[in-house]
Amino acid sequence: MADRAADFPEKTWMIYVDENGNKHRTSYSAFIDYARRIASFMVQQGIGRGMRVAVADHNHSDVIAAYFACWLMGATAVPLNMSEDNARITYILRNSESMLVLARTQYLQRIRECAAALAEEYENVNINIVNVDTNSVESEFRRWVTACKSFPFPERADDMLTDECLIVYTSGTTGNPKGVVLMQQNLIADGMAIAAWHGITAETRMMCILPVHHVNGTVVTHVTPFIAGSSVVLNRKFSAGSFFAAIAEEHVNIVSVVPTILALLLESQHHRNNVIYQQLSHIICGAGPLTCELADRFESRFGIRIVHGYGLSETTCYSCFLPVDLSLAEHRSWMQEYGFPSIGVALPCNEMAIHDERGHALPEGERGEIVARGLNIMKGYFKNEQANTDAFAHGWFHTGDEGFFRCDESGRPFFFITGRLKELIIRGGVNIAPLEIDEVINKAPGVKAGICVGFEHTIYGEEVGALVVPIDSSSDEKSILQFCSSQLPYFKTPKVVLFADELPVTSTGKYQRTRVRHLFAQFKDVQIKRG
Repeated sequence: MADRAADFPEKTWMIYVDENGNKHRTSYSAFIDYARRIASFMVQQGIGRGMRVAVADHNHSDVIAAYFACWLMGATAVPLNMSEDNARITYILRNSESMLVLARTQYLQRIRECAAALAEEYENVNINIVNVDTNSVESEFRRWVTACKSFPFPERADDMLTDECLIVYTSGTTGNPKGVVLMQQNLIADGMAIAAWHGITAETRMMCILPVHHVNGTVVTHVTPFIAGSSVVLNRKFSAGSFFAAIAEEHVNIVSVVPTILALLLESQHHRNNVIYQQLSHIICGAGPLTCELADRFESRFGIRIVHGYGLSETTCYSCFLPVDLSLAEHRSWMQEYGFPSIGVALPCNEMAIHDERGHALPEGERGEIVARGLNIMKGYFKNEQANTDAFAHGWFHTGDEGFFRCDESGRPFFFITGRLKELIIRGGVNIAPLEIDEVINKAPGVKAGICVGFEHTIYGEEVGALVVPIDSSSDEKSILQFCSSQLPYFKTPKVVLFADELPVTSTGKYQRTRVRHLFAQFKDVQIKRG
């Protein structure tokens, strides 16, 4: 941070676009000074190196400043996805042992309810909650922070490389979410690799439309441009109607998206113009299932190249990308000719391979589990020894995703993802654990037994459905959907219900969700409206 403050003091670091389209520009020096003062404020609140700070907010420049403040002082940021229900947020606050929550006004009441629930259950829990809303000139938080002195830069930043800096909670296939612990060296390694791969320099401008409570929004479009000394346009929300206009107006060169965004842009009636063609280098796309068909439609209509990639929170963000210097013919071949669009070649900061269930490397073309190891691999799951033992078996991180690789003429392996060995549903780039939804479905009226099924969807990559064995002929779809909607956030709620005589299970009684995905194929192109 000290280097950026010295090298680019007056250069624009961030342009924040709020929900009304108003733009707020911040220089490197102003942003860094603000982050340093937040760090000092947190020290006054009792936070020190190695402690955890939860952030209850939405896309906002203040969130990024809070993250950087944590990293400057050696604390760990714990982003909260406020679209989740209180039970999950309460669990994260407890599991992460967060001592301080920085919450925007609209989330204060919910955070207080979660903290109260913890205090009632655990005598030793005492969470400090601070309103960090700065939208008003009368902002109390702004006054507090302004009154603080700038936190000093560390004398030796290298001493902090192994400090934990981010815990991102990601859905698992069973039980509670797991906290992915990332160190500062993870973020730096992945950020530097992403910058080098995509040619991101001090002259580049990136745009963020993805949520910053996720590693994609944090690492690709904030950590990476900060390392490169470039600028970023941070949007409060994605809007298909203003997407291309924002790129043109702010001279954006690279945007990171998920496949859902591509589908929504195709659905819209807006078109890119010649300005876009001249200045936009390419679009980064990952964090969800991209089909050959969707990629072909997008690239054919807009003439914008998709640089497809792959990674997980556990790998900091991205592990691999398609090369950006492929010829048009080569690019199209890797995107279209193998049944799946290639996720590309491993970044130099990590190795990738395809292993069988015994940890043996598999040859070209043979399907197995995608594994990785390197500087961008997480420290581990927070307070979850069994999950860590399973995840790092045979000396590699096991992604739980199935794939294969093909080599180009020089012998360079290009990887492909074919599905998931684990049963996570990825809707619009967000991981959803099936068992959580199963529990709700089975409590719904008229349900004898039921499971949720992730099925292919044109807009969201995957959507949530329910396969139900009814109690009798009086069971109906509407009442089941209404019950689920009352118990789950919208993105986790089943959108359709199909009835069956029995549920598919293995000989040991495990559900086989993939066997019934085809039953929902009729809903692939249906855009289901919120009820």
